[in-house]
Amino acid sequence: MTTTTANHHLSPAFPGRAPWGTANKLRAWQQGAMEKYVQTQPRDFLAVATPGAGKTTFALTLASWLLHHHVVQQVTVVAPTEHLKKQWAEAAARIGIKLDPGYSAGPLGREYHGVAVTYAGVGVRPMLHRNRCEQRKTLVILDEIHHAGDSRSWGEACLEAFEPATRRLCLTGTPFRSDTNPIPFVTYEEGNDGIRRSSADYTYGYGNALGDGVVRPVIFLSYSGNMRWRTKAGDELEARLGEPMTKDAISQAWRTALDPRGDWMPNVLRAADRRLTEVRKSIPDAGALVIASDQESARAYAKLIREITGEGATLVLSDDSGASQRIDDFSQSDDRWMVAVRMVSEGVDVPRLAVGVYATTISTPLFFAQAVGRFVRSRRRGETASVFVPTIPTLLTFANEMEVERDHVLDKPKKDGDDENPYAEEDKLLAEAERQQDEDTGESDQLSFEALESEAVFDRVLYDGAEFGMQAHAGSEEEQDYLGIPGLLEPDQVQLLLQKRQARQIAHSRKRPDAEVDLLELPAERRPVVTHKEMLELRKQLNTLVGAYVHQSGKPHGVIHTELRRVCGGPPSAEATAGQLNERIKKVREWATRMK
Repeated sequence: MTTTTANHHLSPAFPGRAPWGTANKLRAWQQGAMEKYVQTQPRDFLAVATPGAGKTTFALTLASWLLHHHVVQQVTVVAPTEHLKKQWAEAAARIGIKLDPGYSAGPLGREYHGVAVTYAGVGVRPMLHRNRCEQRKTLVILDEIHHAGDSRSWGEACLEAFEPATRRLCLTGTPFRSDTNPIPFVTYEEGNDGIRRSSADYTYGYGNALGDGVVRPVIFLSYSGNMRWRTKAGDELEARLGEPMTKDAISQAWRTALDPRGDWMPNVLRAADRRLTEVRKSIPDAGALVIASDQESARAYAKLIREITGEGATLVLSDDSGASQRIDDFSQSDDRWMVAVRMVSEGVDVPRLAVGVYATTISTPLFFAQAVGRFVRSRRRGETASVFVPTIPTLLTFANEMEVERDHVLDKPKKDGDDENPYAEEDKLLAEAERQQDEDTGESDQLSFEALESEAVFDRVLYDGAEFGMQAHAGSEEEQDYLGIPGLLEPDQVQLLLQKRQARQIAHSRKRPDAEVDLLELPAERRPVVTHKEMLELRKQLNTLVGAYVHQSGKPHGVIHTELRRVCGGPPSAEATAGQLNERIKKVREWATRMK
């Protein structure tokens, strides 16, 4: 059998900015994936590797091997964006594989080994690419293959274009999707629960990569604070990020926090810049990135950064023809800040990014994982990544599940007893609403409202599934204690330092007079954040108890709910907070006990 060491023309310098210790050889996972491929020689191969692990290096090494052994005669790389297809062509050129990133039609120049195109491009002319695959033995590399499920037309175009391909290599860092659109050329296997899930041929997750030192550990710094806004109806509402509230209220409070005219964003950007200064003491070229919801916000954030730091920020807007060049220029420079709208959320390689601000309302696990993936690429042992997030239950859940590996689920589970479940329809409506929110780009005007006022309060640090810290004012010594964590630390050192910081903060707070205590001073792990799922369970529990009390009292459901609102206060159940629902649950139980 031919071994995978025959990387006949791999440059010792590939990849150009390889992480520590990997410049002259493949990483263990890349070598393992290569060996499995060479042993099995499959037509289709799905490699799932965490963002920053080196999927490009693996794919191009395999392409080189297949070309050298005449298994294929040409290569087609399909990428999600224009910038990424150029990035693929540049990476391939460094190992002697010439891909044309400008190809649109007609015969390919003799100097090229293949082409780099986008999924959108394949969608426009699938037969062009099918003809190319039929004429010569082709390896198709489908980068971030989950994008082929973005729309039915893209998926169908990929199937039509690449069905005749000799070999197909599918790559992804996030194989799961928010919907049930099947991903082309991916195998789905049915589990014991009857649900079909994507089956990878080789998986290298974030947890493994972290243990190998291939990716950085991520410290999430969460910020809360009071938000005030005016609804379309003219009502003024106020809420604190992280406290129990309805889905609509969470959405509006979140958007109020991200409004550049309030105090939350300037304070968070100021904190992120202080963190960047600390990181640059040990990583001199470390950069920071703000991921914004829309172009207007991005421009406003760039202006705030100039006011805070005295330096301009690189602004990357997706519809700007010079966007790719600006990303490249930033990557090669030692400038501090870049602000982008979505474009840098996936696949773009800027290894020096070490600090991030998640300033978008996109709340899908896919987007969050890809966004965080921009900061985890390790260049030398001990580097850490720091990502600033608002205290939103969904985001904190994602942050706490960084090491959880997900597969793409093709079927939705059917719950036992759905036919008898009076809330089955509510479950379906909620799932549909959440699916639509998952697909939101953050640019739509979900509910008309006006942000009035916001403040930022340091809330907690999330690291390795644990939470640390107590709330502290922006700019306080307590906040600075967490922002000042060294930029070069081993993962176990990060945890030890965070534990020490929290112990010091608690001890310091106990010495202060009660008159000076004006924040919720509970350690992070004792401050609950109620999720949408938990809110739904509380409403179900209340409805079940009310239903039981209907039989005891003989009163209609509506009368009991109205009476509960009169006694306990608050809005209808659909808009009530977790605390208000718990009070009603307690009260209806009390009534039921009295009647026995």
